[in-house]
Amino acid sequence: MSRLRRKACVALFLFTTFIFGAMMGLRTLKPSDGFPDLAPGFELQPMTGGKMDRRSVSRPRDASTASAGQAFQVGSNAKEVLPNSGTEGTVFYDVHIFYYTWYGNPHTDGRYIHWDHILVPHWDPQIAPSYPRGRHTPPEDIGSSFYPELDPYSSRDPDVLESHMEQIGASAAGVLVLSWYPSGLADDNGEPVEDLVPAVLDAAYRHNLKVAFHIQPYRGRNEQTVRDNVKYIIDRYGDHGAFYKYISSTGTSLPLFYIYDSYLTPPDSWAELLTPTGSHSVRGSAYDSVFIALIVDERHERDIVAGGFDGMYTYFASNGFSFGSSHRNWKAIKAFCDGNGLLFIPGVGPGYVDASVRPWNNHNTRNRVNGRYYETALQAALGARPEVVAITSFNEWHEGTQIERAVPRKTATRVYLDYRPHGAGHYLALTRRWAEQFHKEKARWLATGKDPTPLWVKAEP
Repeated sequence: MSRLRRKACVALFLFTTFIFGAMMGLRTLKPSDGFPDLAPGFELQPMTGGKMDRRSVSRPRDASTASAGQAFQVGSNAKEVLPNSGTEGTVFYDVHIFYYTWYGNPHTDGRYIHWDHILVPHWDPQIAPSYPRGRHTPPEDIGSSFYPELDPYSSRDPDVLESHMEQIGASAAGVLVLSWYPSGLADDNGEPVEDLVPAVLDAAYRHNLKVAFHIQPYRGRNEQTVRDNVKYIIDRYGDHGAFYKYISSTGTSLPLFYIYDSYLTPPDSWAELLTPTGSHSVRGSAYDSVFIALIVDERHERDIVAGGFDGMYTYFASNGFSFGSSHRNWKAIKAFCDGNGLLFIPGVGPGYVDASVRPWNNHNTRNRVNGRYYETALQAALGARPEVVAITSFNEWHEGTQIERAVPRKTATRVYLDYRPHGAGHYLALTRRWAEQFHKEKARWLATGKDPTPLWVKAEP
């Protein structure tokens, strides 16, 4: 009898463990019911003056009649054999992917840059002492929960740049969205890299890729300095073969700019730049472009309209973190955009984990679940029937959103996450298969004639 009781206890324990594990897995596949108090990519401070006070140390710095769940099924059997990513490879210019050139190492740059990221202190001084401080010490200890196949690389290494373009081409994403600061400026952990833009453009061109610009916040950024930034970028790079221009269904072709943390500038200030009657408007000029704002809170929808933007994107890869990043809201956001003549670009990510740089932010972690989290996000994006989808990200290693090739790694002090049981290229292959399906589904949407040309499309200047 005692033996039967022991077996029953063991069975009950195993069953309880299984249920707990299943519930934790499901948590990563759906939005939380509450609104988490911390955004990925935000060094969260309390709300001040109706706006979130961001003091960033790491810059994130993405079916005809079928339902979202029926739209497509990909990934679990995606092959690791990747097609050629050069000029003969197929890429899709309506699939964008966020890209960062802020990494450095001693061989190329004289020291590690960004791989030695600091441990960001909690914004609450009473909680901050409960967590470790300091910075990472590469190459064994880097500011990431994953380890790159290329080791802690330099973004200035031509071989690394070539490998990145090959990998992006293999994923079928046709537009890399380059994190950009004006000349001489950088994020708080990095060094200026604007001089690297020509090399990125040249490398992208060799692989049939295009480059759009992701204008980051910097001290003193406002609508006037952004006008200067746009003028600089178009004058300097606008004639390059890899410079991306959005082509509408009417044939209109204009540069496209993502404006990160756009909500930090009031809508009436943006309107001076982005509406035809603004005091320093670019509309109808040689610098007219498609400007895409970041949506975090629902209230940002109206601010984006008032500011004169042409569309909105979500960026964050932590489902349920905010209104904009929650998959369940994407159809509603798309409907709002359609009703106001805006382009909607959902940001789709394979997961999220920034505990290596924000050790207090575990509650925003979203496990990859061997690719199922990514598939869920992709299905939600396709269900909204967007014109463009953005991937967050190719190589934002600090926040664990990368689809770049990663490898297993264990050191004396760290055990890194990896893509097993799949190989290093799993998320590249998964992205390609989904991108191909998106291309087919989008053609079907357009064939039905149910999606009108977005109202934001402007006449040629």
